[in-house]
Amino acid sequence: MIELHQLRCFVAVAEELHFGRAAKRLFMTQPPLSRQIQLLEHALGIALLERSSRQVSLTAAGERFLRDARHILEFSVRAEQAAQRVARGDAGRITLGFTAVSAYRLIPMLLAHAAHALPDVDVELREMVSTVQIDALVSRMLDAGFVRQRAARQPLEYRLALREPLLVAVAEGSALAARERIGPDDLDRQPFIAYSPNEGKYFHDVISGMFANAGRLPSYLHYVGQTHTMLGLVRAGLGAALVPASARALHVGGVVFRPLAHVDVAAELYLAWRTDNDNPALPRFNAMVDAFLAESAEDGTL
Repeated sequence: MIELHQLRCFVAVAEELHFGRAAKRLFMTQPPLSRQIQLLEHALGIALLERSSRQVSLTAAGERFLRDARHILEFSVRAEQAAQRVARGDAGRITLGFTAVSAYRLIPMLLAHAAHALPDVDVELREMVSTVQIDALVSRMLDAGFVRQRAARQPLEYRLALREPLLVAVAEGSALAARERIGPDDLDRQPFIAYSPNEGKYFHDVISGMFANAGRLPSYLHYVGQTHTMLGLVRAGLGAALVPASARALHVGGVVFRPLAHVDVAAELYLAWRTDNDNPALPRFNAMVDAFLAESAEDGTL
């Protein structure tokens, strides 16, 4: 069996063409070096070196073997370094869950940041609603996920990633669009496009709770699961809607957004992961997310 140590010995002798200099280069004495070359030639069944009392030269087989030996040694170094990067979390793969709305702004910006901050960590995206993400985290199908609601499922941990206000989306040119702010009173008994209690349960519950606390009730016309569908109905003049501020990134023409008046309602997004996840890249990824969110909050990009 050929050993890497034997290859290192052979390359040193082949490059120096002198056993004494090669031994000094390898910080060893000459007899053990000669023994390693003999073992290598015996394992291969061929002569790699021509030896005389005055000089050492490579055989034709030795010249070819030198090229391959160098490649093997270079590859072994790269393999060692790659394994060490993975063990440190500098390289590897993160399977990341996310909700559809977070993909409008947060996820694209985060991935662009990760490409520079963790260039050797591959991020595999999985779009899922929050409840499905939580199940996937528990079953180890995800390393991390951006979820709306926190569930008391062990051993999950949550960290608040983003809190974005809800805005009122109305058709451009409508009576409500003329207002600088729109409150629950302005939406009472008005045509309204709502999130589905199934596909959009988180937003449905937050918005319904807001109206209930204000003692107001809009006229619900349609229930939909996706924000872009909702904005399309708003553009058609079918009613107003409440959407997260990141929905502005969709740039739907004919729709304007107004802040809510008299109430403070926001959509929260949490980064979730298993505390016992042994993926070495996960702590580095979570730290990168923290740094990204801190920078984004400071410069106002999110």
